[in-house]
Amino acid sequence: SKWDIREKVWEHLESAGLAEFPRPVHGRIPNFKGSLQACRSIRELDAFSGAREVKVDPDKPLEGARLAALQARKTLLVPTPRLRTGLFNRIVPPPGATKEILRICATSQGVRDYSVPVGLDGKARVDLVVVGSVAVSEKGWRIGKGEGYADMEYAMMVSMGAVQEDTPVVTIVHDCQVVDIAEELLEDHDLTVDYILTPTRTIKTHCKRPKPQGIIWHKASVVCELLGRIPILKTLRHREKQMGKDVTLQDEHPHLAKSSRAAELNKKEMAANTSPQAATGSAQTGQHHVESDPLSPRLEGSGTITTVYVGNIPPSLRVSELKCALREFHVTPFRLNWQGAQHRAFLDYEDKVSAERAVSALKGLSLGGNTLRVELARNQRNKG
Repeated sequence: SKWDIREKVWEHLESAGLAEFPRPVHGRIPNFKGSLQACRSIRELDAFSGAREVKVDPDKPLEGARLAALQARKTLLVPTPRLRTGLFNRIVPPPGATKEILRICATSQGVRDYSVPVGLDGKARVDLVVVGSVAVSEKGWRIGKGEGYADMEYAMMVSMGAVQEDTPVVTIVHDCQVVDIAEELLEDHDLTVDYILTPTRTIKTHCKRPKPQGIIWHKASVVCELLGRIPILKTLRHREKQMGKDVTLQDEHPHLAKSSRAAELNKKEMAANTSPQAATGSAQTGQHHVESDPLSPRLEGSGTITTVYVGNIPPSLRVSELKCALREFHVTPFRLNWQGAQHRAFLDYEDKVSAERAVSALKGLSLGGNTLRVELARNQRNKG
C-alpha cells in the first residue's frame, strides 16, 4: 500500500542517518542530507530556465529550489500552509535584497515575512511546479505524505487556469526515495511528475499518465475531507457550480452515499477496535475522562507538560472522532482530557515543540460542522 511505502522510506531515512531537521521525518515530506545539492540541479533544467512564474511547495527540503527561483529573479509562488488563508503567497523580496536576504525569503519564516497573498482572482500563470514527495518512481508515480494537499493544490491551479496540460512538474528527493511503485496504487486525483532531482541524478520520467484535469468533486476520500479545512475550496466549488459544472460530492450521490457511509462506519469501527482504549474511546458525549496513548513515549525526568486547548467542540462529536483526526495529522498526544459536556478537550504533549506542531496542524480544522478553536492552554503544568 502507499502507507507501507511511506513507512519504509521514513524509517530508512532515519535509520541510515540521512534525515535532516525537522525530525523525526515520519508524517512529513522528509528533509534529507544533500537536499540543497539536489535543489541546485533545477537551474540546469530548460523548463526552469524558460519559466517566469514558479510554484514551489513550502516543505523544508525544497528551500534550495525556492532560493534558486528568487536568485534567478523569477516570480515565486508558495502555497499557504494547509491552504487555510488562500491558495498562494507571492514572495516579494525587498528592493536591492542581498544574497542573505534572499536566503531568508526562501525559508518558512521568509515566506511569512516577505509575501503577499494571491487568491483565485490572482491571474497566476505558473510555468513550473515543484512539489515534495515521500516516494517517487522513475516512471513518475508520486506518493506524498498522505494528506492530499499537493494533489489538491494542482487541481485548484487547473480549475483557476494557472497551469496547462504541458506545465512540467518537478519533485526533489533523496536517491533512496526513488522506488518501485505499482501503478494500481495511483488514483485519478494523484499528481504525477515529469522530472526527479536527487543529489546524484536528474531523471526525466517521460510520464504519459494524464495529470488531474481539475477537482474531482465526487472523490469523498479526498475532497469531502479537505472541504471542511480549506475555505478557498468552498469558494472554488461555488464558482464552478455557478459555471454549470457538476460539483456533487460523493455523499450527495444517492447511489454512492450508502457505500460511502458504510466505508466510513467500517473505518471508525476498525479504529475503535484496534485502540487499547476502545471502551473509553466510545464514551458518550458529555462524559469527562482522561486517557493516555501508549504509542507515545513515556515521560522521563523533569520538565513541563505542554497542554493544547481544543474548544468549540460540537455536542454530537465523540472522542473517537477527535482521536481519529489527531492520528491523521500525526499529532497524537500522550494524554487526552475529554470534556464533551463543556465542548472542549485538553491535549497533553511532552514538549512545547510537539504542542505547537499540533496547534499549527489543527487550526482551522472543522469537525461535526464546527471550526475548532485550538491554542496553547493558558496554564501549563509540571510533569508528574
